[in-house]
Amino acid sequence: TMWTDIGANLADTSFNSDLQAVLDRAKAAGVDEIVITGSCLDSNARAAEIAARDDGLYYTTGVHPHHAAAYDDQMHATLQTQMSAPSVIAAGECGLDYFRDIAPRAQQGHAFKQQLELAQDRALPVFLHQRDAHDDFLAILDPFLASIPRAVAHCFTAGERELRAYLERDLYIGITGWICDERRGQHLLELIRLIPDDRLMIETDAPYLLPRTLRPKPKTRRNEPAWLPEVGRVVAQARGVSIESLAETTRTNARRFFALNDD
Repeated sequence: TMWTDIGANLADTSFNSDLQAVLDRAKAAGVDEIVITGSCLDSNARAAEIAARDDGLYYTTGVHPHHAAAYDDQMHATLQTQMSAPSVIAAGECGLDYFRDIAPRAQQGHAFKQQLELAQDRALPVFLHQRDAHDDFLAILDPFLASIPRAVAHCFTAGERELRAYLERDLYIGITGWICDERRGQHLLELIRLIPDDRLMIETDAPYLLPRTLRPKPKTRRNEPAWLPEVGRVVAQARGVSIESLAETTRTNARRFFALNDD
């Protein structure tokens, strides 16, 4: 069974010392396609560097809302250059985060809109982040939906209202190990049945969101792409399908979403 992880933060410093071992473990677990998430100018550059190592590695380029306070004309110009690289497969991670509220909301909105414009110019699919900001998020996103090829609500953790709004807009939905969390992810076990087969993708969001259902429990709390099949197992069970068919469906969707077959 072969898997595609649509979101792993491998540029994160927690992977600096053993990145090759992490990539080898992923391959051994059947996770042979990984999309590395870019979230700031530094991680975009690092993600590009890592993705160049191997055929199955790809990367996105964007500025996460947590970094939006620094989003000025200079950052925009650098981002535009980074996003113009032919190897970039999506714009993002970008969006709004009112849960942590690290950057002022007006600046988050500005950075989000600017990145949607870049995605539109480059005809790139968009890798989206939204937390506790649903209405503002849609208000900014909606005018762009007709002119960007595809969009995914990455690391979906919200409720039925949000899910239905995204599906109505034809968004893809990225599910992480949040669904394996008995404390806060239980609602996703029900909601996941509402996602059509052709809109579902899965991701680890490593090093975050280690699946809490893993047995035996890993020695470290750092998540890595090798644990994607556990997310897949829980999702398959909740949807009442085989693990093999879930792996195939989510991989097909990822390849379509990121245009990975076009090489």
